[in-house]
Amino acid sequence: MYSRVKQIRKVLGLSQESFGGTLGVTKTAICGIEAGRRGLTEQMAKAICREFNVNYEWLKNGEGEMFDALPETLVDELADEFNLDDLDRRIILGYLQLSEADRSAVKRYIKNLMES
Repeated sequence: MYSRVKQIRKVLGLSQESFGGTLGVTKTAICGIEAGRRGLTEQMAKAICREFNVNYEWLKNGEGEMFDALPETLVDELADEFNLDDLDRRIILGYLQLSEADRSAVKRYIKNLMES
């Protein structure tokens, strides 16, 4: 289970500090969990699943896919509600898959466009 926490963080392109910050814990706490020195509480496991759309069964038992299919479902709902085309959907899904640093760069770029 500890290695799966690290795997999630790496796949998402997050530092221990960023990953922990999202969960409301320190970098040291995440380091301890990943190294197996600190137990992964049920509350923390559920928080990881909720915040990062991780499949609970995969996190706990290594079964199934790492991530739930929820983002596409939510994007489908947004597409219906706001009449989004396929390119809009691909842009949203692509953005969700970016690292935190890349999302920040995209936001800066869009902010600059809006201010121009």
